[in-house]
Amino acid sequence: MATFSLAACGDSGSQRPPQGVPQVGVQTITPHPIVASTELSGRLSAVRVADVRPQVQGIVIKRLFTEGSMVAAGAVLYQIDPATYQASYDQAVGTLVKAQATADAAQTKATRYADLSKIDGVSKQDYDDAISSLQEAKADVIADRASLKTAAINLGYTKIVAPIAGRIGKSSVTEGALVTAEQTTALATVQATGEMYLDVTRSSVDWLRLQKEFASGQLQQAGSDGAVVHLVMEDGSDYAHAGKLLFSDITVDATTGSVTLRSVFPNPEGALLPGMFVRARLEEGVNQQAITVPQLAVSRASDGSASVLTVGTDGKVAQTAVTANNANGADWVITSGLKAGDRVIVSGSQKAHTGALVNAVESASPSDSNSDAPATAASATRS
Repeated sequence: MATFSLAACGDSGSQRPPQGVPQVGVQTITPHPIVASTELSGRLSAVRVADVRPQVQGIVIKRLFTEGSMVAAGAVLYQIDPATYQASYDQAVGTLVKAQATADAAQTKATRYADLSKIDGVSKQDYDDAISSLQEAKADVIADRASLKTAAINLGYTKIVAPIAGRIGKSSVTEGALVTAEQTTALATVQATGEMYLDVTRSSVDWLRLQKEFASGQLQQAGSDGAVVHLVMEDGSDYAHAGKLLFSDITVDATTGSVTLRSVFPNPEGALLPGMFVRARLEEGVNQQAITVPQLAVSRASDGSASVLTVGTDGKVAQTAVTANNANGADWVITSGLKAGDRVIVSGSQKAHTGALVNAVESASPSDSNSDAPATAASATRS
């Protein structure tokens, strides 16, 4: 009975099929064009900002605007009590009239003495004195006219106007407040928000890399108007209007080693506000031979180094170190470590171990559906 049992067990073991080779999904690397872009964070600022400040001292008797409203350039915002300045202006008018009358009399006398001096009707000294008096009177007229102009300017300054058109913020004073020309606190601030600036920074090393890639032809300009910038709002939504890169600073910040980039965005609906935190997606150029793999296919070690599992021509799994610093949608852009024709494991990696034999089955690649035009996708630089 025992002998039969052992024999039966032996027959069962000889008939068991060999264990199957694990199946994994792979994607064959095919370079394809993408729009290389970098996502950077920054805060918006108005294109033009003007503080409203008094030019003369006085008591504010009226505030003529609604806080948070749009104001036109030259619109009266505050009225300072004009009484003393009106009095100074009236006095300057009287002084000028008096000086003009004196000058007219001196002119008449000088003309008369000029005729008399020809027939020796007056002495030479008297004639010279008349001419001197006329010149002094004319000088007084010029000085008094300037005093009148100054008085008129000061009287005009009692109406504090908006220096630019834009949206005005809260007022720092109310009716009855004393303001002075030397005060450091602005009465209000007007910001032109029809267009908005966004200043972001990027490392000078990254900037040099871009220059080299453009010079070598690896990257090409995405458009004839230069780099295009897209905004991602605080809630993650895309801003409807694209902006343009205006310039990059010519100086590298000695402290951070970064370069400042300034972009401008249209703001017709007023959705962008000064100080708003946003992310800028800067289109750097078109990479005609980009290599991308799904992000899930890339693993990272504790030191940040990246690697993927590949299947060789012999069907065995190998671990390949790659450089993957920029994202392109749901993929990583691989700048080194892979080449066209390599097969990267994108599914079933838990069944695959380095050196193991696997059955590689081709998976659908996002690049297979790409047209000849470069794909445009959000990218982010790893910090």
